[in-house]
Amino acid sequence: MEKPLRIGVLAVQGNFREHVAVLRRLGAEAVEVRLPEHLDGLDGLILPGGESTAIMRLMELYGLDDALRAFEAPIFGTCAGMIVLDRDHLDLVDIGVRRNAFGRQVHSFEADIDIGHGDEPVRAVFIRAPWIEAAGDDVEVLAEVDGHPVLARQGRILVAAFHPELTDDTRIHELFLNQIREAASSVRA
Repeated sequence: MEKPLRIGVLAVQGNFREHVAVLRRLGAEAVEVRLPEHLDGLDGLILPGGESTAIMRLMELYGLDDALRAFEAPIFGTCAGMIVLDRDHLDLVDIGVRRNAFGRQVHSFEADIDIGHGDEPVRAVFIRAPWIEAAGDDVEVLAEVDGHPVLARQGRILVAAFHPELTDDTRIHELFLNQIREAASSVRA
């Protein structure tokens, strides 16, 4: 039997508990990350939605910003987590992000997005959501809403402008876990 993936969830602020619950439902070992040493031995890491300024301040306070820059496993950032990973913050993915791009809290919405593969659309929850305003040549846009990129990948980094942890649909988390498995198998090959 294959050993479960060990996935960290940055747990300094935001929707980390919801991501932990989804990961456990999918059979992964979920680890709440609050200090740099919590990154040791992880197969991947999720940066949840929340308040990006608060997340960055807390990461700096605990030394997690530099630890994340040195972290080599796949990372998945959702909503505020996408902002934290962008060019203007940790600079781990070559995107420029517009914060609150769809509007304030009262403009939060749900939309069906096509993630390809001929599958049914994914129901996506957008809460004070950003969008990708600019993307480098190596960034693959996986889904859009009203012509604005909201799901993208660059190498080992996956980003989503929405909250996949707030629905019962686990396909976005599965996409991330499969990305980790593919990266591990290419290292072994």
